[in-house]
Amino acid sequence: MKMKSIFRIMMLLVAAAILIAGCTKETSEVRLDPKLGTTKVFDITSNSAMVTGFVVAEGDGFTEKGVCYDTEANPTIAKSKTPFAGAATTAAFHVPLTGLAYATDYYAKAYATGPAGTVYGEELTFTTKPILATVSTDEATDIEGTTATTGGNVTADGGATVTAKGVVYGTSPAPTIAGSKTTDGDGVGAFVSSLTGLSGLTTYYARAYATNSAGTAYGNEITFTTLVSVREWYVPGDYVEASYPGSDLANWSPDKSPMVKSNEANPNNVEGYVYMANASNNWKFASKPNWDGPNYGAGATAGTLSETGDNINLPAGYYKLNVDAGADPMTYTAVAMSWGVIGGLTSWSSQLPLTYDPAVQVWKGGIHLTAGEWKFRANDNWDYNYGADAGSNVLIAGGGNINTTVEDDYAITLDLSHPLEYTYRADRWGVIGDATPGGWSDDTNMTWNAGGGVFTVTLDLTAASFKFRANDDWGYNLGGSMTGLTEGGDNIAVAEAGNYTITLDPWARVATVTKN
Repeated sequence: MKMKSIFRIMMLLVAAAILIAGCTKETSEVRLDPKLGTTKVFDITSNSAMVTGFVVAEGDGFTEKGVCYDTEANPTIAKSKTPFAGAATTAAFHVPLTGLAYATDYYAKAYATGPAGTVYGEELTFTTKPILATVSTDEATDIEGTTATTGGNVTADGGATVTAKGVVYGTSPAPTIAGSKTTDGDGVGAFVSSLTGLSGLTTYYARAYATNSAGTAYGNEITFTTLVSVREWYVPGDYVEASYPGSDLANWSPDKSPMVKSNEANPNNVEGYVYMANASNNWKFASKPNWDGPNYGAGATAGTLSETGDNINLPAGYYKLNVDAGADPMTYTAVAMSWGVIGGLTSWSSQLPLTYDPAVQVWKGGIHLTAGEWKFRANDNWDYNYGADAGSNVLIAGGGNINTTVEDDYAITLDLSHPLEYTYRADRWGVIGDATPGGWSDDTNMTWNAGGGVFTVTLDLTAASFKFRANDDWGYNLGGSMTGLTEGGDNIAVAEAGNYTITLDPWARVATVTKN
């Protein structure tokens, strides 16, 4: 190769190197335009949120970066802003926004300020969460033994619809919706709550509540104490020992006297039945099982009661006593009663009388009932009558007719001796056992002997045993000693075979077995 050609090649290489070096120096001084991104909003609460920005390019560098926000679109740093206060170790930065309004729509953008001005990221939107509603509790009114009235007022919904409101209550402080509560509508505004099923003489705690999507808010707590719900009074007097023979009751001893009472459904109505055997009977009402009082005698006006009143006097009779303890002054009635049975068996025209037996404290009678309906009625008029629900022996004042499906002689028992817990029985009686013709599978029926006041049967017995059974069923049967039969008692032995007449008084629970 000629020297001249080699020289040209070397000159071209040098020129190329100079050109390359010049281009490299120019590229190192290029700066990208500043650029910012807004990537997400998270950890949103009712008054705060976290917004993330991202530096895409810093340009000549930023002196401040952060997030600007507003309740209107296109926020700028001229409005609300929160600068980023952390160390700039990464391109992403997280900015907490605080002091926000609840249940409010916000617009937010990341921003960064540098020598060339302020740049913004994309605009994001978010909504802060609602808060609990604001509710207050009304004081309790109309307080009775089992009921009270209160309520409340929802004055603010917290930014979300109130879906339920009412009053929570209980016998311990700070009741919640997990316990007893009323439900009294939704939305804001005042409401009235009726509390029922309360216990008497009990302190209750109550507060209004309102539920929205943020949860359940409670109003101020109130307390109230219910009134007497059940009164248990006593009827001491000089009549007791003569009227309740064979009992442990005693004259003028409240704790050893008949009782009258009320129930929670009607706490001011005190009621009960009392038998007075003397020609003249003096008595009072005692509110405690002693004389500590208050005690009530005859008031200044007939039918009223007074703590300073004299003894009340009544002639002999079986009385239904009622007291209106809510009246001022208190009032009472004492209505003499004579009970019987009325129904289809008498074409509902007149009642068949029952007899009161002081020894067992029940009205009783043997009555031949036809299949059909009947009731208990007093004084041969409809002012006082009792019926019962099907399948129940609990009596209800003015209740439905009692239905008998089998025509037979029945032992009727009307028990009014337990105040407000009145019951009855209507029993067909027979004998059953391996001594009887039917063995242990079939009853031999007994019939009512009105003259003797007993049920009776004459039949052949073997030397074995038997029992008395009601209604062809083992649900109610009598056995044991003939002078004191007991429910479910032992079998009654027959010493030798023969023809026997058997009698039964099912009320006194005594019987006889006589060989003919």
